[in-house]
Amino acid sequence: MFDELKPHLAELRKRLAISAGSLIVMFFVMFYFHEPILEWMVAPLNTALIEVGKISIHAANGMVTTSQVGGAFFVALKVAFFAAIVGALPIILSQIWMFVAPGLYANEKKMIIPFIIGGTTMFLTGVLFAYYVVTPFGFDFLITFGSFKFTPLINIEDYVGFFTKIMFGFGIAFELPIFAYFLALLGMVNDRQMIDFFKYAIVIIFMVAAFLTPPDVLTQLLMAGPLIILYGLSILIVKMVNPASKEDEDEDEVDSKDDAKEVIAQTQTKLEEPK
Repeated sequence: MFDELKPHLAELRKRLAISAGSLIVMFFVMFYFHEPILEWMVAPLNTALIEVGKISIHAANGMVTTSQVGGAFFVALKVAFFAAIVGALPIILSQIWMFVAPGLYANEKKMIIPFIIGGTTMFLTGVLFAYYVVTPFGFDFLITFGSFKFTPLINIEDYVGFFTKIMFGFGIAFELPIFAYFLALLGMVNDRQMIDFFKYAIVIIFMVAAFLTPPDVLTQLLMAGPLIILYGLSILIVKMVNPASKEDEDEDEVDSKDDAKEVIAQTQTKLEEPK
């Protein structure tokens, strides 16, 4: 059994090595440009801090601080690593595709370019949506709340970690239609399965939104709402690529009727029981 796994492990090691190498190269490139990238990341925070000065006559605008020796250097490393992952994303996606390609048909292997372009585009769309829509609302609420009493002193290390978590969360979330398309292309899911799973997906979506966003309802809804829309879009995409067969729909209909009959039977039994 181990001998059968050896070729797959060797291929996995090769793909991981290429991905890691591209990430390292991109890291050094992004470290050189870390200052403008950091300015871009901190812009929503600065806007919120300026807003504090406008609404408060007692507190200053607030400050962005560091509480560590060498904190600026470690922030630069985090910023470069975040940008490196985004920059190396096309190579990483290509390595994922090449790893699964041996198990695909010839016509499916040709989908590598759409997979890379679509995956990268949707990830960047999620990042930009989070940056221009979610963070302004979230930071304005969280930072300005109570600012008439307190002057906000924001730790830059905490902020960068918090910011990257939101960006990656939205970036990965926006990959849902892409992965749904290719899973449907491989015949692993159909539209009926996704529709049946929708009620569970709603719960999962709100749990993920609560974990990845600040602890306020507004930003959670700003993440959960697009995710629900993306899930609905994924259902339409899967329906076009791999619609459920007539047999599957008939089986689901029979199961639904059987469940309804069982509920009716249980209800009648309870009504007939002596009080």
